[in-house]
Amino acid sequence: MLLTMQVFLMRNLVLFDTGFCFIYLAFLLFLPIQMPPVVLLLLGFVTGFTMDIFYDTGGIHAAATVLMAYLRPYILLLLTPRDGYDQNDSVNLHVMGWRWFLVYAGILIFMHHLTFFFLELAGFKLIGFTFLKIMASTLFTATVMIIIQLLFFTRRRATR
Repeated sequence: MLLTMQVFLMRNLVLFDTGFCFIYLAFLLFLPIQMPPVVLLLLGFVTGFTMDIFYDTGGIHAAATVLMAYLRPYILLLLTPRDGYDQNDSVNLHVMGWRWFLVYAGILIFMHHLTFFFLELAGFKLIGFTFLKIMASTLFTATVMIIIQLLFFTRRRATR
């Protein structure tokens, strides 16, 4: 569903020619915390490759999503609560809390966008404008993901 939304709706939603919303990243970000890394990498590649087919970007989406899938376990390890994760924990704003979710999503979305836009640029010619696109797109994508979390994910009181 997220891939379909990305291809048919979000593809045309651009803020001031700088902010792009890559909503399909929510699929990888919202996967269960205990997901095996190999499965994450495969899902990242398939998801990115699917976007490459529709966007005609020649592997840029695949490279950026595989990097994001590779970094996800390390970010989760970095953000591990004092008591650790429960077996049933999921990436949920209501369960993990605002600060945890914003740091988690912000780092991974930023890394994806950094990789994507620099591979798209294929150099450092317009580095200032590229960083503006990275920041605007990171904020736009993160805001949409927060809205999705608030609207569609169950409300359980954060205990962390």
